[in-house]
Amino acid sequence: MTEAEPQAVLRLRERLETIAALFVAHPAGTLPVAAQAALRAQLADLHPADIAFILEALPLDERLAAWQLVKAGDDGDILLEVSDAVRESLIADMDHHEILAAAESLDADELADLVDDLPSAMLPELMAGLDTQQRAQLQSALSYEDDQLGALMDFEMVTIREDVSLEVVLRYLRRFAELPAQTDKLFVVNQDNLLTGVLPLHWLLVNPPERMVSAVMAPDVNTFHPDDDAYEAAQAFERYDLVTAPVVDATGHLIGRITIDAMVDVIREQSESEVLSRGGLREEEDIFASVWKSLRNRWAWLAINLMTAFIASRVISVFEGSIRELVALAALMPIVAGIGGNSGNQTITMIVRGLALKQISIASARRLWRKELVVALLNGVAWGGVIGLAAWWLYDSWALGLVMAAAMALNLLLAAFCGVGIPMLMTRFGRDPAIGSSVLITAMTDSGGFFIFLGLATVFLV
Repeated sequence: MTEAEPQAVLRLRERLETIAALFVAHPAGTLPVAAQAALRAQLADLHPADIAFILEALPLDERLAAWQLVKAGDDGDILLEVSDAVRESLIADMDHHEILAAAESLDADELADLVDDLPSAMLPELMAGLDTQQRAQLQSALSYEDDQLGALMDFEMVTIREDVSLEVVLRYLRRFAELPAQTDKLFVVNQDNLLTGVLPLHWLLVNPPERMVSAVMAPDVNTFHPDDDAYEAAQAFERYDLVTAPVVDATGHLIGRITIDAMVDVIREQSESEVLSRGGLREEEDIFASVWKSLRNRWAWLAINLMTAFIASRVISVFEGSIRELVALAALMPIVAGIGGNSGNQTITMIVRGLALKQISIASARRLWRKELVVALLNGVAWGGVIGLAAWWLYDSWALGLVMAAAMALNLLLAAFCGVGIPMLMTRFGRDPAIGSSVLITAMTDSGGFFIFLGLATVFLV
């Protein structure tokens, strides 16, 4: 813990340490009544997101013991907050009635996020428990793919007419027990439910009450469609500092809204997905998952990595004679490969980010290639010169120093070429450019670095 961390984070970590200490003193399966009461008290006043954090940080047995002591009314909200992998373990521990009770506490848009993880046999009974409007909203949300905006729509919003005064709007708002969360604007529609503008709440408060909505509202508004890409919408939220935005169909009818909390979740999930993909992980993994589940998640790219490492070893074996004659090559060649891999990962990170933000086109890719190759050349000359001088000083061979410098420059050029080419090629074939990118670039710079360095040494030194 550091002083820079917010007090809320520090308090949550202290709470987690207290709960962990309870389980250390009493194994999860044998918690006495007093310990259960203490654990229930620790969880009782926490926000669902904080409880989700604690559950994710506990091993499976302890997690399920704590889950049984959570207030039943919070179950649905907590299930929405935990990761997919942890949610699976929690739902598996719930009986039929507990799952239904948790689902019934959620709105239609929230329920849509949970349906895929529920037992399929429960869906008819769950739908039967909804009223007509909720059922229609849930079916609407489920009709879209997970990466489409329609799957994230919120149906709770306040609409007003443009032909009324602000005083009428204020009287109308006072009839609500509370406004929907993240309400920063009211949506203005006509009698056909066509969106005609928005009325920010602060405009409502600072304008004279006798003014008409049509005179105050903003007719030019950022709107989205339900089949829009969710990540692109999240980028628009960040670009225009939006809190909420209307979702309209092809004819302009208002059908829902998107809120900032949903967009933050999209950005976080996209970021986590990219980090996992670059490491070659197929899906999000519960850190306390079973050994078998972790093996299934990790084996594929480890197998690819093994093949690429074998190729690199075969490259080295081709130059066994050169290494026997000049042992210094064995000590120096990892430097060339390691620096190349680091440089390639820097390049590939920038390119994958640019592709995710839609900042790279076919035309700009060529310019990026030229730019990255120039950067790699300059870095190669500079740092190749440094390591070349070091090799000369260590082994008293100016020729070895020159070979080392040249190999460094050439491998950095290879790293730059592949750092741009790998994600562009994957995008061209419709694949996620982040998946396994670190593994692939490391394979290229290892094999290429060994071949370049040992090849030059064989030609000029041996």
